[in-house]
Amino acid sequence: MSQSGNPPPDMQTRNVHPSLSGADIVVHSLVNHGVTNVFAYPGGCSIPLHQALTRYRDKIRVLLPRHEQGGGFAAQGLARSTGELGVCMTTSGPGATNLLTAVADAKLDSIPLLAITAQVTTGAIGNDAFQETPITEVCRSITKHHCLITDVKDVARTMKEAIYVATTGRPGPVLVDIPKDVLTAQCLANFDVPMELSGYSGEIPQASDADVKTVADAIRAAKRPVLYIGGGIIAAEASAELMKLAEKTQTPVTTTLMALTAFPQEHRLSLGMPGMHGTAYANYAIAECDLLIGIGVRFDDRVTGKVSDFAKNAKIVHVDIDPSEIDKVKKANVAIISDAAYFLTKLNRVVTPPDADFSPWHAKIDDWKKRFPMQYETGTETIAPQQVIEVLWDATKDRETIIATGVGQHQMWTAQFYKFKTPRTHLTSGGLGTMGFGFPAAMGAKVAHPDKLVINIDGDGSLQMNIQELGTCFCEKIPIKILLLNNQHLGMVMQWEDRFHASNRGNTYLGPVDHPEAFGKGVGIGPEERFPDFCMIARGYGWQSRLISRPDELADAIREMVESDGPFLLDVTVPYQYHVLPMIPAGGTVQDIIL
Repeated sequence: MSQSGNPPPDMQTRNVHPSLSGADIVVHSLVNHGVTNVFAYPGGCSIPLHQALTRYRDKIRVLLPRHEQGGGFAAQGLARSTGELGVCMTTSGPGATNLLTAVADAKLDSIPLLAITAQVTTGAIGNDAFQETPITEVCRSITKHHCLITDVKDVARTMKEAIYVATTGRPGPVLVDIPKDVLTAQCLANFDVPMELSGYSGEIPQASDADVKTVADAIRAAKRPVLYIGGGIIAAEASAELMKLAEKTQTPVTTTLMALTAFPQEHRLSLGMPGMHGTAYANYAIAECDLLIGIGVRFDDRVTGKVSDFAKNAKIVHVDIDPSEIDKVKKANVAIISDAAYFLTKLNRVVTPPDADFSPWHAKIDDWKKRFPMQYETGTETIAPQQVIEVLWDATKDRETIIATGVGQHQMWTAQFYKFKTPRTHLTSGGLGTMGFGFPAAMGAKVAHPDKLVINIDGDGSLQMNIQELGTCFCEKIPIKILLLNNQHLGMVMQWEDRFHASNRGNTYLGPVDHPEAFGKGVGIGPEERFPDFCMIARGYGWQSRLISRPDELADAIREMVESDGPFLLDVTVPYQYHVLPMIPAGGTVQDIIL
């Protein structure tokens, strides 16, 4: 899909077709726009869509998830790993509502997603018909755009508009709801029909020459600059221009959770991730910088903490494609509404090395890196969760690898210890923080990249949110890997209990309720008490699996997982007592950092 949202040139001649059903127009629209994979779960009202899909088997692969949410996240995994449109379909009522978490997730992380839902017949709408839900009203605040089609003559135009809106500007999810009688009705289909998008142009905003010069002058005058980079750099495919700017100006770079792959984590100018569980040196650098250039970032609360104290001594430049993000959280001294790639390309043409000697600034950062490295306890008889990530990195660093994660402690340890270097190789739920995201997202990424190694790093709580997709991977022959950090707890919530609630357990232990750990007694969990048996579950779905609990098993087990031919689940027993550190408490400042 092109940035403009127009169909590929070789498909633009497929203009007018003889009488087609609404369902055929939907599918033909997807084909015209280059869609080759759809994640779809059938139901009564969506039968016409699935019947139409069978007529396009040579052009579109339909993958059957085991839950609509799994299909939505799989479509996201495809979109996040490629930058292309992800497509999912469901039936009406519960099928549509099951999809909404994935839609909301895509909205907060700016992912181009097209969700197509079937609806009860137009005559039944509003009568509380069987499996009726007014899904366009329900999803009003969690989509970039949404619409209900009530006339088959509008299907081709609406599909064209939906794809255009989802993939242009700041990408986002669009939901199209189509009643069953509209899907079965027929009309003459014109796929070149003009769009009718009042108030939306989709044009890419571009920084002015004056704006670019202002930033170039600010960099030249700075003594302690920092580039604060968000997921907008990934969406704009601007990583190469970011590298040019950082190296030309010798400016340190901190990348948010959504932007970890935008700049190589092992690069000497990399500060790693900022914020609540970011590196100490990234947070100290932001606190002491005199120029903070934020590009494609939202100034999220997990990064800023106490907003008034965030970069309080710095001149702040904020560049974003979405004007609604400017000054929403943090007032900018220089606000620029622009596509990130366009801005960086123009800036690199005019920016010159700074007047000041940055060596004292670099030396200070190097000292922070030496004094406050990312580290953890080693030498015990148990496996440290951070160690698992480091061993995985060492085993995969020379391979084309995509890492997806669920949400929780394992997500943060992955961000801290896996040294990403290539854009679109890290898939995680940032804004919504959705447990259950990682497994189906990895599934979608593997469909899009069959020749790459795709691994889902998950926790036992997060995995169980969409564990049914084990069946999808086996039946659809999607050989992803699951690296399970199993501590028998909802680890991140438990960490907050330990830090702020005297370790009083409020339903964060995932084992039997009569176990002492359910009440925070701290007696530990033996291997024989593990629940459930994930390896047995995996084997029941046709997966290979292995359980380990000792450090001397780790390297061999990861090697076995990586080199396996089919889907493989590696269940790694890790102690629940480990906390994700550093940590800045919510609403705190760098002065409150826990090391």
